[in-house]
Amino acid sequence: MINLIRFIQKHHVLLLFLLLEFVALSMLFCSNAYHRSAGFNINSNVSGVFYRIQKSVTDYFYLQQTNEMLALENARLRKQLTYQSGIISTDTLQHIDTIFHFIPARVISNNVHFRNNYIILNKGYSAGIQKDMGIISPKGVAGIITGVSKNYAIGMSLLHKFATISVRFKNNGHLANLSWQGGDFRFGQIDHIPTHLVVNKGDTLITSGNSHLFPEGILVGTVESYLTSADGALNKAVIRFATDFNALRQVYIVDNKHKSELDLLLMIRIDE
Repeated sequence: MINLIRFIQKHHVLLLFLLLEFVALSMLFCSNAYHRSAGFNINSNVSGVFYRIQKSVTDYFYLQQTNEMLALENARLRKQLTYQSGIISTDTLQHIDTIFHFIPARVISNNVHFRNNYIILNKGYSAGIQKDMGIISPKGVAGIITGVSKNYAIGMSLLHKFATISVRFKNNGHLANLSWQGGDFRFGQIDHIPTHLVVNKGDTLITSGNSHLFPEGILVGTVESYLTSADGALNKAVIRFATDFNALRQVYIVDNKHKSELDLLLMIRIDE
């Protein structure tokens, strides 16, 4: 209180001037229609600027929450698309549940410049994540979960020497195995292509569904170039990945509810 009194005593001339200026402007705007209209416009413009600033700040702080909501919605839409593709369990018409569930997650660490690259995600077993689940980006396949803790998971990126996935040429249905040979993170490679198979630049590759890690039909990439063998043996193709691995932010972890059952059948077949 004492400091306030001292401040008023020290600046009483300026404060008095400002007070009189305010009173004069108030009388002017109240008594004259033109000035009243001009004052209203100025007030509206100033208020608009402050409201825009306030909204921008508010939107910034709620951006992460909004992104999480959008990720959940995208996961739900992916689930519906899988259902529409016919990949469903139809025990009853009243209770239809897709085999594949999509769990949204955020990338907190990722690299593309090593021979073996990994992706660390902000979801762990507390969110239902398990080892050997597939990872997809909004544009295509990204990797496979290799380790899980309570709140985090680590995945082997497709940019890894041991990351080989089963793919299918969309136009003719032929199967192939896709791998990464190192170097440019934008391109993978398919080996052992039969010589009778016609492959053109731009041909689309999708997941085959054979590995049970990914639903059938998830985009993997497109043919960038076709390499013909000089000795007439099996050919190769360079594939441009659909996923931009250098810009991974939001991903979806694929939970195949029937994977354990399918793996058990495969083990029985192997034992025979």
